[in-house]
Amino acid sequence: MKNQKDAYKLILNAIDTGTYKPGDRLVENELADRFLVSRTPIREALQRLETQNLLARDGRSLIVASLDHTQLAELYEVRAELEGLAAQLAAQHATPEEVRVLYDMIATDRKISNDPAKLSRANRRFHNQIHLASRNRYLISQLEMVHRSMALLTSSALAVEGRSEKTLNEHEAIVNAIANGDGEAANEALKTHLSFAFETRLKIDAGEV
Repeated sequence: MKNQKDAYKLILNAIDTGTYKPGDRLVENELADRFLVSRTPIREALQRLETQNLLARDGRSLIVASLDHTQLAELYEVRAELEGLAAQLAAQHATPEEVRVLYDMIATDRKISNDPAKLSRANRRFHNQIHLASRNRYLISQLEMVHRSMALLTSSALAVEGRSEKTLNEHEAIVNAIANGDGEAANEALKTHLSFAFETRLKIDAGEV
């Protein structure tokens, strides 16, 4: 049997990858059967996810939470500030090896730019690499919380035509600033990147794209 930590990660990953979408009901025994985990760690994992606002109550049932317009705006506002700071700190602390890894990630991601699902996962790895390069464990912890909430978005903005290529160009601008040790430029480049991502998300929700 897998342990409680595994149960939490398994359910979180299922939400993150879209196996369970906002509004979907999560049932203990069904999850236990799916993941081959006993019901006790499943129950504890569900309680933890509810505490983190990734699950919500619908009567006696637990469902995957959804973000309304205000929550979405709040999430992007906080994310931009925290990630901008991470990029700024990365410009101060990133080693040459870390910078090369970031450039390699972009080069690799260009080869999958026509696959939104793969690029979405790669996008998370890219941002996480910047978080790690910030060398600030408290900032990294806060960003992990923010990115857990990003799992509640029902679709990837990278699926919008033309957004993949623009995203990778924006990533390159961020890494260029980090490589140059320009914290202010790195902060601004990452905030600009997320501003465009938020704008695309709003257009998706409005049915414009």
